[in-house]
Amino acid sequence: MRSSYRFFALSFLWLCIASGAVIAAQSAQQAPSLTPAPTPAAPAANPAATAKAPAQRPPAPSDVSSPVPTRYEMLRGAYGPFRANNDLLYYHLDIRVDPTTQTIRGKNTIRFRMLQDDTRIQIDLTDKLNIDKILFATSEEMVPLKYTRDTGAVFIDFPETLHSGQVYSIDFYYSGHPPEVGRFGAFTFKKDSTGHTWITTACEGTGASIWWPDKDQWRDEPQSMDISVAVPNGLMDVSNGRFMGKTDLGDGYTRWDWHVSYPINNYDVALNIGNYVHWHEQLGDLPLDFYVLPEDLDKARKQFAQAPGMLEAYQHYFGPYPFARDGYKLIEVPYSGMEHQSAVAYGNLFENGYLGRDWTHTGISMRFDFIIIHESAHEWFGNSITAADPSDMWIHEGWATYMESLYVEYRWGKDDAIRYLNGLKPKIYNLRPIVAERGVNSDPTEDQYFKGALMLNTLRSVVNNDPRWFELIYGFYNQFKYRNIMTEDVVTYFNQQAGMNLTPIFNQYLRHPHIPRLELLFGEAPGMVMYKWDADEDNFAMPVRVGTPDNWQIIHPTTKWQWMQTPLSKDQFQVATDLYYVDVNKQ
Repeated sequence: MRSSYRFFALSFLWLCIASGAVIAAQSAQQAPSLTPAPTPAAPAANPAATAKAPAQRPPAPSDVSSPVPTRYEMLRGAYGPFRANNDLLYYHLDIRVDPTTQTIRGKNTIRFRMLQDDTRIQIDLTDKLNIDKILFATSEEMVPLKYTRDTGAVFIDFPETLHSGQVYSIDFYYSGHPPEVGRFGAFTFKKDSTGHTWITTACEGTGASIWWPDKDQWRDEPQSMDISVAVPNGLMDVSNGRFMGKTDLGDGYTRWDWHVSYPINNYDVALNIGNYVHWHEQLGDLPLDFYVLPEDLDKARKQFAQAPGMLEAYQHYFGPYPFARDGYKLIEVPYSGMEHQSAVAYGNLFENGYLGRDWTHTGISMRFDFIIIHESAHEWFGNSITAADPSDMWIHEGWATYMESLYVEYRWGKDDAIRYLNGLKPKIYNLRPIVAERGVNSDPTEDQYFKGALMLNTLRSVVNNDPRWFELIYGFYNQFKYRNIMTEDVVTYFNQQAGMNLTPIFNQYLRHPHIPRLELLFGEAPGMVMYKWDADEDNFAMPVRVGTPDNWQIIHPTTKWQWMQTPLSKDQFQVATDLYYVDVNKQ
């Protein structure tokens, strides 16, 4: 609801004359805004805020609009009847990678439990790869199955009814040259600086089915997984999970075996093939393993020393590292980074900041390695807690970005954490809602990162009790770890545990493009200030701190006009926009 307030102005003027009070207001102290403010911002109290505003990041296509979903995206995004009729239990991905021909071949053994009687299931594989055969394991033999391909969907038909509650298994054989697509290439055949083969995967967004057959959605994860990768002798494969050993196959290839003992989402499954060197450390009982190219070993040892402190910080706020049996790995790759479960991909040039840049233009970003801190945060949010649909990906990215600020707070204190968060504001466009359309594999706006984090900081200010806030986020993670959830689960938890109706606040930030705007109306005569929220949620109500930083007063605006008296002049009256991500409009 975005309305004018001319009618109320007349009433306000009458009240001002009657009261004889004098009031004025000052624009809120805040990081550079995304759009021109109605009135000029007052000088900020700290040097970072007075510095020249950084240029706004270029908008990503997903910031501007959501494309009409193609048939491919709809079949991949929908949790249709031939996905919903079964529950994933286990994968064994067993493949051979040939760097010379740039091809892969192998099979995925897929074990599942039927949830209802049926004769068909859906598995996904790009139509750029060949299906060699699909075999069904019966009690007597392996039976070839018939299938139908529709873009990336593979509908597999069984010769007899599969019964609810029963466990079944298929071997899905495939081969071909995986296409290099997407932000990080999905599956890339490269050379390192010394000419050695370097093959990596990163398929978030493009989907795991771009290089291996799987149930390519987020709602259902296997409870465990084995990964076997055969590569030419002299190369190493590093994948997710715990290293189980390597086997010389006697034909110029060595198979590297890994076991994932936790649920894993499909885009987290990774292989990293290269001329790696490895070293091992311990953080208490947690094994830490690091894999880098030989020429980068010295730089890596120095830079990766940040990992134990990062893990200690996140464990302080959320509890133990979620994949202890599988350990924590940090692996050098030829792209910036990715949150592959228990095998975090790192390509940040062994420098602090993000690719050597001050990510938030506050100076704080240059104190730590952004990729180590951000991508590892996903072990808690994204890998342990996973959104059930890409539409709710802010549960991954908003929380992981907020965790960056918690790392800052753990190391350098709350004031620096607040400065760091406010440095994210120029990255936000507020053109689309954060929660995207469900069931069509939608691409959410990149505001999910920065606006999501600032929303969480706003909620902390609404709770207005830091020990209680930390209890809430610790309880939230531990209630939902190893689960796939939606935005509604987040809202329900915080409503119940905080004892507050936070639904309108979540809805405003996540389901509408605009952030709430605090309308402040001052009169020429002495008296008071009128205030209300201008928001899309009709019942939006959120407390906010106003006054001066050394003497904040909490008011409780709604979408209806209220008034307050204040001894402050117009140029003295501030709103704590460093603690709440809101706009302010003063008249």
